[in-house]
Amino acid sequence: MMKEIAKMIDHTLLKAEATKDQIEQLCAEAKEYQFASVCVNPTWVAYASELLKGTGVDVCTVIGFPLGANTPETKAFETTNAIENGATEVDMVINIGALKNGDDSLVEKDIQAVVNAAKGKALTKVIIETSLLTEEEKARACKLAVSAGTDFVKTSTGFSTGGATVDDIALMRKTVGPTIGVKASGGVRSAEDAKNMIDAGATRIGASSGIAIVKGLVSNSDY
Repeated sequence: MMKEIAKMIDHTLLKAEATKDQIEQLCAEAKEYQFASVCVNPTWVAYASELLKGTGVDVCTVIGFPLGANTPETKAFETTNAIENGATEVDMVINIGALKNGDDSLVEKDIQAVVNAAKGKALTKVIIETSLLTEEEKARACKLAVSAGTDFVKTSTGFSTGGATVDDIALMRKTVGPTIGVKASGGVRSAEDAKNMIDAGATRIGASSGIAIVKGLVSNSDY
């Protein structure tokens, strides 16, 4: 079971103060435990891709992170640049303010810009930042992401007011149906947390606590 969970984990280090040595360690751990991917900031994508070449571990990065308030054109450029540097998965943050304003066309255009830039080259995951949204807004964001052609919806950046909850995962799974991936991120610190998210419908876990999760321990990490 733990090996199966490991294959669902994006081993994550997105802190601003992350150093080269820490990225090396992250990649070595991902290789050892055969996590699905490492998730790093765009500045580290080329280096992580070099370290993980031929290991079967993907390189994931973040777009418009962590606020989502960039323009669609900026997010599309970030996506193209990240893929050129070796990213095979991109996690983009929606325009949260536009969603709350009811400007669904801008939200969908924003997501579509990233989906189009990544199409055929990288998986796209759409971060809706659940802690800032009402139930209606969460469902609407998921529907817009599916309409725009995303591969996954994702709960959180891990840098806002809260992370993944079982209820949010269940709502997201119900909204997107069985064929779209659902990623739980933020606050998944133990094997029990991970299993609860998976039982609720998650198909990917974003965590800096991947080793603790697969060893059956509990981490005090925030992400």
